[in-house]
Formats: sequence, C-alpha cells, structure tokens
Amino acid sequence: MRSLVGLLPLLAVETIQPQLIDALPGFKARLEWYLTHRPDLASLVSRWQEPGMGERRLVALTRGHRMKCLLRRMLDPEEFLSDYGVRSVSKYHKDHPYRLTVRGEEKVISYEPAESESNIFGGNSNWRGPIWFPINYLLIESLQQFHHYYGDDFKVECPTGSGRFLHLKEVANELSNRLIKLWLRDKNGERPFERPSRMSEGEAVGFAAQHPNRYLFHEYFHGDTGAGLGASHQTGWTALVAKLIQQQGEFSTIAK
Repeated sequence: MRSLVGLLPLLAVETIQPQLIDALPGFKARLEWYLTHRPDLASLVSRWQEPGMGERRLVALTRGHRMKCLLRRMLDPEEFLSDYGVRSVSKYHKDHPYRLTVRGEEKVISYEPAESESNIFGGNSNWRGPIWFPINYLLIESLQQFHHYYGDDFKVECPTGSGRFLHLKEVANELSNRLIKLWLRDKNGERPFERPSRMSEGEAVGFAAQHPNRYLFHEYFHGDTGAGLGASHQTGWTALVAKLIQQQGEFSTIAK
C-alpha cells in the first residue's frame, strides 16, 4: 500500500557541522564505533565519513538514490502531491484500492481525501488521503536538512513528470507555498480552508460569512480541494503555518 508510512524514513535525518563534532568527542567516538563494528547497522545509515556542503556530516536513513525513489512518488500529483500539500495516502488507490484478505474476509483501503467513509474513526478523523499539517511540516524540515548536506547540485523533478528540476530547498519551498495557499484567496476570492466538506457543509459557509477576517486552523485538510476538516482549533500544530510564512516572507500576501 502507498501510504504516508512509506515516506516517514525521510524524517530520520540530521546534519552535523564539523565544529559540533569536535565539541562532542564522546558522541563522535560512539558513532564511529558503530560504523566500524556494526556494519549491518551502518549500511542502513548515511555515509557519515563523507563530508558534504560546508564539511557537514549526514546522519540519515535515506540518502541519494533511496531518497530520489521516495521523492519521485511523493512529488507526483497523481500520487501524494496535492495542490495543498502531501496526501496521507496516494491518490493511486482511488482507482486501485488496496485489498487484503484476513481470515477469509476481504479488507479494502481506498483513497479517501476527506472525512472517513466508514464509522471506524467516528466518521471524522481520517488518515486515508487527507493532508495532515504536522507531517507536512516535518517533511519540509527534513528536505531543508538534506539540502544543508547536498547543496544546490542535488536536484529532483518537481512535480514528477513536469520536467522541472529543483534542489531540495526549492522543493521544501514549493511544499511550504502549497500549504500556505490553504489560507490565501484564489482567483475567485475563496480561501480553500473555507470550502464545505461532507460533514461541515453550511457550517464553513456560515462561519466565513459571519467572520470574513478570521482564520481557522483545522485538524487536517481535503486532499484535493484543501477544505478544512475535523477540529478547527488545532493551534497546537496547524498554526505551524506561521513559521512557514515567516520563512517564505509571505506576511504581506496573507494580509491581503
């Protein structure tokens, strides 16, 4: 099955500057011991002894070829890449549901971009397609970390199939702008997060009419339309958009 779980190895990344390595001799010695004496584990970790941009060292589960394979799927609009971020399940499963037979009973998981189609999650919270903001934020941070090591020469196609190649910081910026767009007015004057969904139709429209200058921080967002879903007060994680706006220098755009 093509789900967000397969992208999570991208989050296991850290870059370490040479001055920090020298300041932590104990950490350096223990890490190098594992790389020397446990090659079975070391083979799963980045090439620690190969300096990257600025002499930084990389500690990561995915590197080079592995990362490009994951990003090829993640940045594909027909799979994980939405106009508003990275989906939790690939859109591929809309036409090709994942099927599993357990004790003679067939279980089916398909792409569900909004609220759950079953009552297993109470008909609300759903990890089978929508965009979850905190995971997207962590993916952006990870791409920034990889760029700190690889620099501008390491590029991937974004979006997949577009013929446009970006370095990893540019990919992180692309994802950031798609998430920020959830709160920006489109050409029709609509903000995507205000669009109605199956469970909140009328509620979202009513709120927008009564509070035209208020912004809700929803729990998650529709994988295709960007409509806000679930709880609407998730300032604990969805308000991370403020950090993305700061990084992108978009304060003036949001205020329009």
